[in-house]
Amino acid sequence: MLARLDLRGFDGDPGAVLVRPDGGEGPVAAVRSIIAAVRDRGDAALRELTARFDGCEIDELRVPAEELATALEEAAPELRAALANARDAIEAYHETQRGSAGTVVERDGVAIRELVLPVARAGLYVPGGRAAYPSTVLMTAVPARVAGVPEIALCVPPGPDGRVPAATLAAAALVGVDEVYRIGGAQAVAAMAYGTESVRPVDVIVGPGNVYVALAKREVAGIVGIESLAGPSELVVVADEASRADFVAADLMAQAEHGPDGAAVLVTWSEGLADAVDEALDALLPEARRREEIEATLAGGGRTVLVDGPEAAMAVANTIAPEHLQLVNADPESLLGSVRSAGAVFCGPWAPAVLGDYVVGVNHVLPTARTARFASALRVDHFRKHVHVVSVDEAALGRMAPDVLALAAAEGLDAHARSVALREHRR
Repeated sequence: MLARLDLRGFDGDPGAVLVRPDGGEGPVAAVRSIIAAVRDRGDAALRELTARFDGCEIDELRVPAEELATALEEAAPELRAALANARDAIEAYHETQRGSAGTVVERDGVAIRELVLPVARAGLYVPGGRAAYPSTVLMTAVPARVAGVPEIALCVPPGPDGRVPAATLAAAALVGVDEVYRIGGAQAVAAMAYGTESVRPVDVIVGPGNVYVALAKREVAGIVGIESLAGPSELVVVADEASRADFVAADLMAQAEHGPDGAAVLVTWSEGLADAVDEALDALLPEARRREEIEATLAGGGRTVLVDGPEAAMAVANTIAPEHLQLVNADPESLLGSVRSAGAVFCGPWAPAVLGDYVVGVNHVLPTARTARFASALRVDHFRKHVHVVSVDEAALGRMAPDVLALAAAEGLDAHARSVALREHRR
């Protein structure tokens, strides 16, 4: 079932055989065309693109507030309870990221503080099309609220009937999203970045999506802030002969059902486990409601990598730098210290990545496409700015003035020197 790559005895660079090429210039050109259309023609382009990609004609792009309230009120009790419990867990975890603002460092007449300020307006992207993702509403909106963002706008692709799934609207109502727009894809990113007649521009855009959404975020980065390139879902499972094959197979399928372009990779030094996982996949796949999506992901990004042992397994995992990394070998804690690049790590047989997707409290908006080498999970600080505040008394200026003058002279910046010299002469 899973394509096999045997790296036992391999002593070269794992990246040469593990790293997949990017999508090429085709998607990039398409995304740039979409962004240009939205930037130039605003709402008219959004309606045309929504008709082309989502198959529906939209007159009013923003979902009325009363529709959100109705969705929450009419949600099944078990769904509403699950959303509320997940919201509380996510909020509790992200509250720990607030940190302490206002600490003052003082020395010899110099006082240095830091202002931690939320952005004025955040844009959230929540996927649609193949499935509804109320969990992503929680994952993006809750940390924005914890950060203190006063305005939150959300974009989600509409269905063919032009409506947004009720579960998504219920989640938006539960966490107090201010504006919901039925706009998807790269055009939604462009609308939030540049603004249109209906959508006011935002300061930060966060949230996962397909390759076009991820590329669009990369294109507008610098116009707005982004958290990472959160694209198609990825999972690497490091396992050994002690691991349960059915658990591993189920976890690979869970991330694969998000659809094509993702990755589902087993890394193991047990050929017997590799065989057993293939057998478990064969047994579980016929029961899967989203079998087509799972098979598409496994065909393009599913594989088993056979290695010599735990050290080689972690070298492979770090090279892939996956969105999700599960350590389900006999002693996962022994491998945790070797993790260098991953969006989130789940340790042991009872911590599947699915818990992180929904209710454990950590964020499921994670870096993909190897950006976990330098990027982090969505967190409160993605919605905040850190501003230095400096106070200096007259005596302290006098003590620092000679150093400023010397450095300014070395750099040839006469006006820098004059800024301090004038104050020195007036003392």
